[in-house]
Amino acid sequence: MTTPRPAPKSIDETLDLLTGADYVADRSLATVLFLSLRMKRPLFLEGEAGVGKTEIAKVLADALGRRLIRLQCYEGLDVSSAVYEWNYAAQMIEIRMEEAAGKVVRSDMERNVFSEKYLIRRPVLDALTGKAGAAPVFLIDELDRTDEAFEAFLLEILSDFQVTVPELGTIKAEEPPIVIITTNRTREIHDALKRRCLYHWVDYPNAERELEIVRRKVPQANSRLSAEVVSFIQKLRQVELFKAPGVAETIDWAGALTELDKVALDPETVSDTIGVLLKYQDDIARIEQGEGRRILNEVKAELSAAE
Repeated sequence: MTTPRPAPKSIDETLDLLTGADYVADRSLATVLFLSLRMKRPLFLEGEAGVGKTEIAKVLADALGRRLIRLQCYEGLDVSSAVYEWNYAAQMIEIRMEEAAGKVVRSDMERNVFSEKYLIRRPVLDALTGKAGAAPVFLIDELDRTDEAFEAFLLEILSDFQVTVPELGTIKAEEPPIVIITTNRTREIHDALKRRCLYHWVDYPNAERELEIVRRKVPQANSRLSAEVVSFIQKLRQVELFKAPGVAETIDWAGALTELDKVALDPETVSDTIGVLLKYQDDIARIEQGEGRRILNEVKAELSAAE
């Protein structure tokens, strides 16, 4: 098991920590992450899908040697799926065994079956069991997919880092977990929850940073190809699309083109692989109707002029 490491002591150390894990971040992100760790406050990350919000939690857990506990949010998420539930099958077996053995004192039986032994810890409760100096990284991913009732339930967790289990009482974290909350902004999150967090908008990277990301994540890609891919996607994001490609799609496209042994973009290759970048038919149709060729011509001209 990895030995937990202390949190960075400065913004520069935080930036180095992210860079060392091949996460290319700007100083503003490093600053808010450092403050979140220092102040032991949840970090609320908002931004378009695919810009690297979830990756921040993964990198942080790996760099600090902490467990990563992930709560993937979805519509209809409830306490039994997110916090805890009882192992009813095992409880029934225990009750039958105690009855067979003649142990029918109700209070003793209840105390036995409603014990830690039969408690199934879901992500929220699991995140509150970290020891001092080894608190896990707790990722609450895509919070905007849940309903407002569950969002309200999280207020107690983020305020006091404790959960009340009626049969056992209140379970409080020995040390608060490092909480990272992400949302793709499909709906607004209530101010009461946001006030308990530090906030950062994770935007698409500029061309220079995105090129560095591709170089780190797809080091085998041809340098000319990487430059063309990044330039193409930067321009593509300026087109009115239903869903612009994120950094994840940039990495995927560079990797896919490398698998095809491409060293530069051409119209046929763009058309054949556009499904790696765009996931909606209307967006694909727009690019294939001439927008893609126009962007590619601009990319080629600009890169040739810069040489």
